[in-house]
Amino acid sequence: MLRAIEHSNIPKDRIALVSGIGCSSRTPGYVDFNTLHTTHGRALAFATGLKLAKPDLKILVVTGDGDATAIGGNHFIHAARRNLDMTVLLYNNHIYGMTGGQASPTTPQGKKASTAPYGSMEPSFDISGLAIAAGASFVVRTTCYHAVQLERFIQKGLARKGFALIEVLTQCPTYYARPNRLGTAVDMLRWYKENSIPVERARKMEEREKVGKIIVGVLHDVERKEFCEEYYRLVNRLREQ
Repeated sequence: MLRAIEHSNIPKDRIALVSGIGCSSRTPGYVDFNTLHTTHGRALAFATGLKLAKPDLKILVVTGDGDATAIGGNHFIHAARRNLDMTVLLYNNHIYGMTGGQASPTTPQGKKASTAPYGSMEPSFDISGLAIAAGASFVVRTTCYHAVQLERFIQKGLARKGFALIEVLTQCPTYYARPNRLGTAVDMLRWYKENSIPVERARKMEEREKVGKIIVGVLHDVERKEFCEEYYRLVNRLREQ
């Protein structure tokens, strides 16, 4: 993220980094930007208010699968629907990694968690698919193994006008890997490497060949009207009447 920001030549005083609660959401404490460390699930709600109040800021939201799609699920849907101009880095480690290893909306069916000791019975969210269906204009999925690619995708997200989601599959070698016997952090990185398929190749494959694989790359890229621009256009028109 920091390399992508540097290469984008965005002055740090023009950046606002917003987070909720979770492993991912500790990030604002380590950077020298305008930062907001907010309440659980509310990062996108705070980011929405900030963007409307100060539309010239470049808004980044750092969040997790539990923070954004469980308690913050409604905010996630409506921020994408409005196509607010912000870049969202969503760390998807399939678990509540900071608060005790509870099952999250992305815990795969059958995988164990502290609240699902016999395996999760629920189907998991396709976060990128949810963002596309809700109305996001730019959606990417990748993994923490693909670090060089990830930097490039974040840079593209920062350059886009509208709601840009960068879903990053990340390891939780403690609360997720241990009960599910997935090995070490390095083992999980190796699994990401061996089971990721570029989206261009995936489009030519049969559905049965893609089962259990991670489709990585730009999944969705369209032009849509951005909410803040439309809002202030309306305000200015009403002032002139």
